[in-house]
Amino acid sequence: MVPILVFDIETIPDVAGLRRLHGLDASLSDAEVAELAFQQRRAQAGHDFLPLHLQQVVAISCVLRTRDNFKVWSLAAPALSEAEIIQRFFDGIEKFTPRIVSWNGGGFDLPVLHYRGLIHGVSAPRYWDLGDGDYADSRDFKWNNYISRYHTRHLDLMDLLALYQPRANAPLDDLARLMGFPGKLGMDGGKVWEAWQAGQADEIRNYCETDVVNTYLVFNRFRLLRGEQDQAACQVEEAFVRAELERLGLPHWREYLAAWGS
Repeated sequence: MVPILVFDIETIPDVAGLRRLHGLDASLSDAEVAELAFQQRRAQAGHDFLPLHLQQVVAISCVLRTRDNFKVWSLAAPALSEAEIIQRFFDGIEKFTPRIVSWNGGGFDLPVLHYRGLIHGVSAPRYWDLGDGDYADSRDFKWNNYISRYHTRHLDLMDLLALYQPRANAPLDDLARLMGFPGKLGMDGGKVWEAWQAGQADEIRNYCETDVVNTYLVFNRFRLLRGEQDQAACQVEEAFVRAELERLGLPHWREYLAAWGS
C-alpha cells in the first residue's frame, strides 16, 4: 500500500514581511500592521484575503495512513518556526514518497508552501521531481508527479470533484456534514488570525487536525466512489479511524467523536 498523506495548513498575515515591504513604523502593533494590509487589499480587490506569498504558515496538520497505522499530528508554531514547519513537511514527503491528498491544496496550501519555502530556503527535491531527479524511480515521476494538475501523486479532492471548474467547488464543511461527519467545530479559517492574537495556538492546531481528519474521511468515501474499495471496506475504514481517535483520548477528539455520533 502506498502511504497516504492528507494535509491542511493554517496561516496568519506575515506581519514581519508586511513591515519590510511597506517600510512601516516600528511603533505600529502587529494588529495595526495587519489591519492596514487588509484595508489596502479591500481597496484593491474588494476583499481582505491577502496574497498567498504574504500568508505565514503557523500549522500543518497531517494524517498518515499506512498499511497498518493511522497517525494524525501537527507541525505548528510556536514550538516550531515557519521554516521548520515547512521543511519538516517536505522531509516527510522525502522519506515516504506518499500519495498526498488535500482539499484546495492546489489552489491554496501548496502555492503558499512554495512561496514561503522559497523565502526560508527550504529544500524539497522529491516533491519537485519531474522525472529528471537522482532517485532510482525518478523516471516514473515524468508521468505522475506532485506538481502536474492532472497527475495523482497529489490529489486535490476539491478540484477533482468539481472537474476543475471553480464555479462547481463545494465547501469541505458542507460536504463532510452531509456525509454524516462532524465538519468544522467552533472555528474556521477566517478566525485563525483572531485566535492567534489571543494566544490560542493550541486551538488553531486542534482545529487544523479535525479538518484534516474531515478531509481523510471524505477521501475514504471518494475511494468508494471510484471503485478502489467496496461499501464494506469503506465502513471498516471509518470504524478504524473512529477507534484510533478514541484511543488518542484528547479533548478535541472527544468533541469530534461526540459530534460524529453513531
